[in-house]
Amino acid sequence: MSKESDRQAMHFIENETQFHLGFLPTEQSSPLTRNLDREFASGSGNGVRCLQRVDRNVLEMAGRIFRSEAFRRLVESGKKTIADGGKIVFSGCGATGRLSILLECMWRDCCAKHASVARYADQVCSIMTGGDYALVRSVEFFEDYQEFGRQQVREMGMTGNDMLVAITEGGETSSVLGTVDEALRRGSKVFLMFNNPADLLAEHLERSRQAIRNPAVCVLDLSCGPMGLAGSTRMQATTSEQLVGGAALELVMCSLLNVPAPDYVREFETLLGELEASADTIGAYIDFEAGVYRKKGKITYFADDFLLDIFTDTTERSPTFMLPPFRKKDDKVSPMPWAFVKNPLRTTPEVWEHGMHRALRCLEWTPEDYKRMGAPEAIQANPPKIAAAELLKFEVGNESVAERCGSGEDGAVLVTVGGQGDGPDLQRAFDTLSAGFRYKKRLAVGGSGAADFKIPVTCADTPLHLMFHMAVKLVLNTASTGIMVTLGRVTGNWMSWVDVTNKKLMDRGIRLICEIGGLDYRESCRRLFAAVEELAASPAPAKEKPSAVQIVLNSLRK
Repeated sequence: MSKESDRQAMHFIENETQFHLGFLPTEQSSPLTRNLDREFASGSGNGVRCLQRVDRNVLEMAGRIFRSEAFRRLVESGKKTIADGGKIVFSGCGATGRLSILLECMWRDCCAKHASVARYADQVCSIMTGGDYALVRSVEFFEDYQEFGRQQVREMGMTGNDMLVAITEGGETSSVLGTVDEALRRGSKVFLMFNNPADLLAEHLERSRQAIRNPAVCVLDLSCGPMGLAGSTRMQATTSEQLVGGAALELVMCSLLNVPAPDYVREFETLLGELEASADTIGAYIDFEAGVYRKKGKITYFADDFLLDIFTDTTERSPTFMLPPFRKKDDKVSPMPWAFVKNPLRTTPEVWEHGMHRALRCLEWTPEDYKRMGAPEAIQANPPKIAAAELLKFEVGNESVAERCGSGEDGAVLVTVGGQGDGPDLQRAFDTLSAGFRYKKRLAVGGSGAADFKIPVTCADTPLHLMFHMAVKLVLNTASTGIMVTLGRVTGNWMSWVDVTNKKLMDRGIRLICEIGGLDYRESCRRLFAAVEELAASPAPAKEKPSAVQIVLNSLRK
């Protein structure tokens, strides 16, 4: 341990206490999945059933929230905002940022398909910390700065006629709380949605308290306990937010189309039951994909209409399990991602045009912008490349797949949802593009077509197809988590391979070392900062990035 790493560790312990989050339920270990690794070792179907127990907590929360005054206000405010010509703006970071984009695109897709509501398309927008670029690759450390969120609200041009729905799984994400602060300053109506007890957040975290205790903010406390995978808020936390935020938005659309409002509690309960009945099928898919990775192969998902849903899951795998992130077409040095996503019907620009129904909304910030916002000198000197031109370098369309099928052990998976994709065009395009892959499989969530892995669901055909989106999320979250458990990247129910790319993840890594390594917080912190320094001194871009947490744990085992 160097003096510098020790200094940084002590600074984190003494001066970054607002990011010490072990007291939050979303950061704790669920008793329902404490032996998750053992459950999967006994059979993947058993592991899936173990994970699915925790999703029932979301159902209990839904029954409470959908009857609440806060939810009624959210829906009514949404209806009035649209009627008055204002914008509903969702904001989030990481998984909730990708959810915000998804909700906007679900709305725009409905408007594109129904002429009677086409004029409302531009009245729902999203703010993703890091911009649209972060949909496919995480932007490190952006979530730690409130000013970045404030700037994105300014660029959105929000006014008193608009409405912000800020979504943060833990209730403490700085960039998202920055959007709350700026929207309030501009007179917008503000709703704040999160998954920890409001009183607990307000008691311990000043940045959360300022928003929660502000009478101008309508709070939706979606607390549903710890996650199925400790700290992985991409799971039940974001599931609950997608259900509640999606239901509110869909109810606004139902009123515009003059169609009956769905019973979301009943629909979600039915969906959970159907997915539980398919636990062994999901388990079989887990065994397939894990088997490809064991042989050093890669997986490429192919889809059309639900491509954004798949992006959300695959992008989150990188920081959660220390997997190589998506790489750009001109990057031949970084390791290839284990999983990638492509649309076989369209070119990359067409994929975004079709999926977004709008122009890309990326950040074109200059060094002067970062300086004005008070960003660290390292960011000012070397701003991240996250403009639209950079996003288009990820070839997610029907361009060449040669580098994805060169090992001889690679798999191509066609994902269809609710019958969308059952037609011949998508199948033909998939057959053409996947010709060089050793394994070609079809994963069907609903629909009547044949599939290698068929998961029957009977979701209602509502305006935004909310329950189909919920089904895809639950299946993919369960599958990707199960795959990583099977491959040994989870200990108990802790993600023991984690990328400490921001202060919250640094705290999570420290607590993981405490839990598994048996050290106290101070010593765990010192060792983790020393490991981070060690990795920074010996970069190896052509190889997969090691986990600093694993370096510490391995040293303790020795």
